[in-house]
Amino acid sequence: MKKHIYIPLLFLGFTFSVQAQDIVPIAKTDVLSKVSENNRRIKISEEEFKQARADYRQTNAIFLPNITASHTAMATTNPLMAFGSKLNQEILTQNDFSPALLNDPSQIENYATKFEIQQPLINVDGIYQRKAAKSKMEAMSLKTERTQDYLAFEVEKAYMQLQLAYKAVDVLEKALEAANSNKKLADNSFKQGYLQRADVLNVEVRVTEVQNQLQTAKSNVQNASNYLSFLMNDDSYVIYKPTDELTVSTLSIADKTVSENRSDIKAMQLASDAYKSMNKADKMSFLPRLNAFGSYELYDDQIFQADASGYLFGAQLSWDLFQGSKRFGKAQKSKAEFEKSKLEYNQYVSQSNLELNKAKRAFLDAENKLNLSALAMEQSEEALRIRTNRFKEGLEKTSDLLTADTQFAQKQLEYFQTIFEYNYAQAYLQFLTKE
Repeated sequence: MKKHIYIPLLFLGFTFSVQAQDIVPIAKTDVLSKVSENNRRIKISEEEFKQARADYRQTNAIFLPNITASHTAMATTNPLMAFGSKLNQEILTQNDFSPALLNDPSQIENYATKFEIQQPLINVDGIYQRKAAKSKMEAMSLKTERTQDYLAFEVEKAYMQLQLAYKAVDVLEKALEAANSNKKLADNSFKQGYLQRADVLNVEVRVTEVQNQLQTAKSNVQNASNYLSFLMNDDSYVIYKPTDELTVSTLSIADKTVSENRSDIKAMQLASDAYKSMNKADKMSFLPRLNAFGSYELYDDQIFQADASGYLFGAQLSWDLFQGSKRFGKAQKSKAEFEKSKLEYNQYVSQSNLELNKAKRAFLDAENKLNLSALAMEQSEEALRIRTNRFKEGLEKTSDLLTADTQFAQKQLEYFQTIFEYNYAQAYLQFLTKE
């Protein structure tokens, strides 16, 4: 029997030691740094920017030449091809003009090496497509910046949640200590005949209630720590302990406004500019295009030889006059997308102002609630002190003491929750008004 008891105790002690080792102190600045370096959402946003940048670089084709090289080998008895191959190889003789040889030539081999170049000269619609791609690239860069701003705000919230969770643990541990002290007083009073068994049971219920709340608070510490690990892309999922205290921050909201220079709003504007450029590109597709071209060719009847050569160069003006109304529909679609983007931009700015006004009111409400909750906590603490002293002297009912004890714990939790709400409201205001 002793062996069966000893082994679980060893295992339990080992578990507690591991949990103690896994508690890692961490500062908010460290969290911000790790999130900036490792967060997956930021990395995804950066890859999206790289995609947009690659699309923009593809539009260099409207300025830079297209150069290709090829080597072709063939054998033919086709009269036209055979005569042309000999002509290209510069081996044509007087005998080759014989009607018999022209009509029924023997097999001839032809090896051709060809270098081609195509140079765009005038491509108006391509220029506007390039402008659209550039606007999109800049918009994605600003989107990445806003993503970083949002995650910095998310770190503020998550770190404060961890601070709040530890405050709740501290309050409930003290409440459990006070409940156990009251239980000892109640047990002594019961033994001396001053209290009934029902009063002792009420005190025991209070102890159990606080124990359950404390366990929930400790689970909240784990949840908040895990969320920080998720933000930092850390798979170890240790239990973090904040090195910064949960204190009241101060902020003036008098001059806080939504700026059009805020990165996400500027990104919306650039996206609208991209749609505008695409609409102009669709309109300019009705204009002709001018391209230069040239080639240099090497011919021989032996592979990778070049006994004969020739070149070709020129310019081409092309104009698609009608494509079955396809271009008309495309231009109409891009115009509708441009108008839609302008409406979405105005709606987004209006919604941001709405959010700002709502956040200001939430901040003022939290400020007022903070003052009241601090006063309520002080009053409940004084009430508990008085009732505890009277209970020790046998002048107070057990139920009144338990009520005062419960109320004080609740008011402490409410006070720290209000600090969290107050600081969160400030952080959200800063996030909404950041340029």
